[in-house]
Amino acid sequence: MRVPGLLILPSLLFLVAPAAATAPAGAPAVASGYVGDEMCLTCHQDKEHGLYSRSMHARASDERTPAAAHGCETCHGPGKAHTEDPSDPSAIRVFTKTRAREANAVCLTCHTRGTHAGWAGSMHNARNLGCTTCHSIHHYKSADAQLVATTETAVCARCHRAEATRVSRVAHMPVGEGKMTCSSCHNPHGSLTNVRMLRNGNSITEACVTCHAAKRGPFLWEHPVGRETCTVCHDPHGSSNGAMLVARLPLLCQRCHISSRHPSTLYDMAALGTPSANRLAGRSCVNCHQNIHGSNHPSGNAFLR
Repeated sequence: MRVPGLLILPSLLFLVAPAAATAPAGAPAVASGYVGDEMCLTCHQDKEHGLYSRSMHARASDERTPAAAHGCETCHGPGKAHTEDPSDPSAIRVFTKTRAREANAVCLTCHTRGTHAGWAGSMHNARNLGCTTCHSIHHYKSADAQLVATTETAVCARCHRAEATRVSRVAHMPVGEGKMTCSSCHNPHGSLTNVRMLRNGNSITEACVTCHAAKRGPFLWEHPVGRETCTVCHDPHGSSNGAMLVARLPLLCQRCHISSRHPSTLYDMAALGTPSANRLAGRSCVNCHQNIHGSNHPSGNAFLR
């Protein structure tokens, strides 16, 4: 005999409660204060959601993105109070009206690995720059890194005008041709090993030789200035002189080599027309001293060719 709610066994009588309608195991509970993206899009469909829907942040298939969590409210906070009173500025997080460090803290909840690991204590962080100074989530101009300008150089030039101007000089890094960018040498999010926010190495010289490996050394005869820093002779952003030199030859060399067996004055009448008048013969010390970065030849102490 079967009685609803009763299970009769020969020696035992169990009361079996009817099955309750419970949520599946592991299903996340609805957080208090969240209204969902559909509510947000009733007002912010065109202006804010247009480019955002095509960005990495909107890929719900990636569990690390805001779309995989609470969507818009992952970054802007619960929106219930905002929907009840849109005029209350404190009801929702608006990044354009938030202090840089507070806005950065939201971004750093996800962007803490890789090139972002050195942001804390970096020069840009120390100068109170915000992530939104260079990046835009909803109104970006460049799909690559969601920049606020069309190119990376244009973003950097907003502050680093002197360096951006030198890039357009005759001898320059191939930035304008698109073969390099500012981040080829620098990490704008900070470096853990140097103050110039260089991407590689602990010094400027180490950063340069990652590409210019022939100048790395060690050499049997080393040019001391090369060990100090490459920027003593070269301007890494660009120059009006060949090889991106900071001054013309031989004036560049004579900054250190003030006295030598060659004429050391700008106009030496006694030396004009003589074989030692290096100022008239190509105006260049490296006509003879070609291995100026260093030499491995046993007799290369003068860095001759």
